[in-house]
Amino acid sequence: MKKQANLLITGGAGYIGSHAVKEARKHGFRPVTYDNLSMGHRWAVQDGIFVKGDLSDRTKLLQTFRKYRPAAVMHFASHISVGESVADPQKYYRDNLGNAMNLFSVLLEQKVKYFVLSSTAAVYGDPVKVPMPENHPKNPVNPYGDSKYILERILAWYDQAYGLKSTFLRYFNASGADASGKLGEDHYPESHLIPLILDAAAGLRKEITVFGTNYPTPDGTCIRDYIHVTDLAEAHFLALKRMMKTGKSDFFNLGTGKGYSVQQVIRMTEKITGLKVPVKIGTRRAGDPPRLVAQAQKAQKVLGWKPRHSKLETILETAWRWHQKLHLKSKKKTS
Repeated sequence: MKKQANLLITGGAGYIGSHAVKEARKHGFRPVTYDNLSMGHRWAVQDGIFVKGDLSDRTKLLQTFRKYRPAAVMHFASHISVGESVADPQKYYRDNLGNAMNLFSVLLEQKVKYFVLSSTAAVYGDPVKVPMPENHPKNPVNPYGDSKYILERILAWYDQAYGLKSTFLRYFNASGADASGKLGEDHYPESHLIPLILDAAAGLRKEITVFGTNYPTPDGTCIRDYIHVTDLAEAHFLALKRMMKTGKSDFFNLGTGKGYSVQQVIRMTEKITGLKVPVKIGTRRAGDPPRLVAQAQKAQKVLGWKPRHSKLETILETAWRWHQKLHLKSKKKTS
């Protein structure tokens, strides 16, 4: 039996990273998770090796690379809240950029040649064209998106200068949960729409606020492209294996090319759960575009990737199953 190569997964205890850890073996890799657990959870790392460490700790990073000799790195560790990045940009540039530079220096020293970056559609900024293609103008409108875009540009220069191959995966709205019910979103505080709607349906919050009902969309609420987290995880491995085979860097949108409005998500949640979602109508939030949808054909054509789990019904069914389990677990802890 062929020995599996080690794959270092930074932020592997987080929402998307933990799903990548779960997928690693089937793609021929042994996952080595490196996470400081500031936002992730130890229980979420359900396979492979776990190293508790901070990316600011270059000595610990170097020890980890020397011990496990990873063939490649997938980088999920970062702060991801748009609102927080506007309120505290120093935190985002220090950690998302400064810590990544530490990681890059160890990669170069240890001669690791392949790197997959968890990026974001926020690198594009306000849409000038919808669906948004990969060659859409890059004009981030918040420090979170800017920090990712700077990393993309750094990696492009590192490819040219040092031969470090990288693939940037620009997510639209990551959502859903592992079909087995063992993994899913567990953020605090929660800021993602679907868990907030599920909280409202379950009576864990008073209501869900819909920010604006007068957008130029069919029902007046914002439209977003939701992509299942399992589909996201699979795309990382398809991208990595292609990069290792071709020796070429690349970049891809990860979305479905289909958008759903806030009202559509609420109505589908009510259908899936059988529960009423209490709604409060609020005013528009500054900087919320009416429609954010990916042009996603490139990943499907080049990587052979298919978003198999990303129908809205499937996203909500898996998220609801996980949501119920998560809060049942919380009740057991407090009882």
